[in-house]
Amino acid sequence: MMRTMREMSKYVFYVLAVAFLGWLVFDVGAGITGRSTGATGDVVLKVNGQEVHYPQWQQAYQSAYDQARRQSSGQLTKEDEQELQDRVADQMIQTVLLHQAYGKLGITVSDDEIRQAALTSPPPEVTGLAEFQVNGRFDMEKWQQFVTRGSNPEFLFALEQRYRDEIPYVKFLQFLTADVYVPDAHLWRMYRDAHDSVTVAVVAVTPGQIPDSAAPVTEAEARRYLAQHQDEFKRPAIAYLSFVAQPRLPEAGDTAAALARVRALRARLERGEKFDSVAKAESSDSGSAARGGDLGWIHPDSGGFVKPFLDAVKRLRPGQLSAPVQSEFGYHLIRVDVARGDSVKVRHILVPIDLQGAHRDFVESRTDTLDRSAAEQENGAQLDTVARHLGLRVAQAPPLVQGDRMTLGRYVIPDVSVWAFETKVGETSPLIEGTPAFYVFRLDSLTPAGVPPFAEVKDAAFAEVRREKKKALVHPRAQQLAEQLRGATDLTAAAGSHGVHAVHLGPFTRVAPAPMLRQEPVVIGAAFGLHVGERSGVIQGEAGDYLLESLGRRLADSSAWLAQRDTQRQAVLQPVREARIRSYLAGLRSQAKVVDRRKELFRPQNTTAGS
Repeated sequence: MMRTMREMSKYVFYVLAVAFLGWLVFDVGAGITGRSTGATGDVVLKVNGQEVHYPQWQQAYQSAYDQARRQSSGQLTKEDEQELQDRVADQMIQTVLLHQAYGKLGITVSDDEIRQAALTSPPPEVTGLAEFQVNGRFDMEKWQQFVTRGSNPEFLFALEQRYRDEIPYVKFLQFLTADVYVPDAHLWRMYRDAHDSVTVAVVAVTPGQIPDSAAPVTEAEARRYLAQHQDEFKRPAIAYLSFVAQPRLPEAGDTAAALARVRALRARLERGEKFDSVAKAESSDSGSAARGGDLGWIHPDSGGFVKPFLDAVKRLRPGQLSAPVQSEFGYHLIRVDVARGDSVKVRHILVPIDLQGAHRDFVESRTDTLDRSAAEQENGAQLDTVARHLGLRVAQAPPLVQGDRMTLGRYVIPDVSVWAFETKVGETSPLIEGTPAFYVFRLDSLTPAGVPPFAEVKDAAFAEVRREKKKALVHPRAQQLAEQLRGATDLTAAAGSHGVHAVHLGPFTRVAPAPMLRQEPVVIGAAFGLHVGERSGVIQGEAGDYLLESLGRRLADSSAWLAQRDTQRQAVLQPVREARIRSYLAGLRSQAKVVDRRKELFRPQNTTAGS
């Protein structure tokens, strides 16, 4: 059983994304399984009749919120919170659906299976803890002693709940994928598709070759097309905004003050103060500061950190303290604790470049005025008045499409893309803190989602009708050309004599076709169906009609395929299993009756969550 768990664990993390919620444990025996723990009014989700009540939702959301705060080292934007709510809801819906599937399939987990899992398959998170290390390596005996003694009941309870969720899921995956097998015929076809190659001459007749004069369009035709194809022209809501920005980027004096502070901290470390103590007291990275600056194990080439930081890590030896390293977040002091293979265990202290002294007072005073007199106003004209008073410009923001984030230059401005579609035209936003400035936005106008008036899409409608008319002319022209070229022994030369250009493509394979044919599966299939020297008839493709002539063919080597067949089968099995799992889970979701009452019960949270 445990060997199977280890083999299947990659699917657990691939599909279920257990790591997203960390150590969070849902009470799947109460509010999620249909036994009501509260009034009907606090039901947040209902999945096939089974209810998720507000206490369960809030526990899940708060845990995810806190984890996201730690990872981002700061306040989440409204956009972040909205995305987080959606992810938690999706996870909870899937959890309910999985437990319903377990019940239908008779999947259970015994206490003995949980005990064996705890003793033989420790969670990856604990293997790096110092308590279970001997000579820098995880010691299974120490872990088993810890579990057997039961000295931390709360931790062991959380561990039990984790295995109580994961073991049934492993059994579920076994059930779904037990019969997955890839026969030799399928493997040979895949190998052949990647190694058979052809070279062809191609004559294409496309709508783009037909002049506009051959496909005239009337306004009545364009209007009729719009009426019949409204889904093609639907667009999301678009907000048109203006804004005032009070700059808050550091000046030279601010940078110098931060550098002086980070140098002073480095001097304290060199005098023998403990890195973790200084980090806890001084680092502005709240996520790692609580852990003494510990960032865990990182791979210097894997990304996830800004380039100046990673470049500094690559230069450090274990135990070595870096000089101050400047990044977009401020100054870092970095220490590599341990190196193992191509990974290193890293700590850092972050000192931000904050505004100082008179510059800070100046910015804060003006920002207070902007907040007090221009923010959250029903009368948007206040924004113009305050801007004139402060000597700031009222600027026009680029049109904001619902679902996108507001970007000004190279900076993404938080909260705007949520606020703009919840407020009324003419109102101003709360004060918004961005990296380069403090902002107040005003919603000047809003184009609702839906099909625009004909006048706004007239050109696009005309173009679509003309394209359809040209497409209808392609096939007769291709047939006429094929008749003219009939009997010619050389397609390229014969096409040229009729003023038509033929191109030579290849050699290419079925899985890596020539760029011209990537969206033409029928044409690709025809190319591989021709004998060398043979010419096709007219082939109707997606982008036009085609005439082909085979110029060369190279067949896949069956002996080379046999030599790698077993390796190929193993490589193919995993994505086939994953596809089976994705398909089954998607089927569960598509057939489920889900009632989502989040919008009815509450709006996206900001200061309430995590406060």
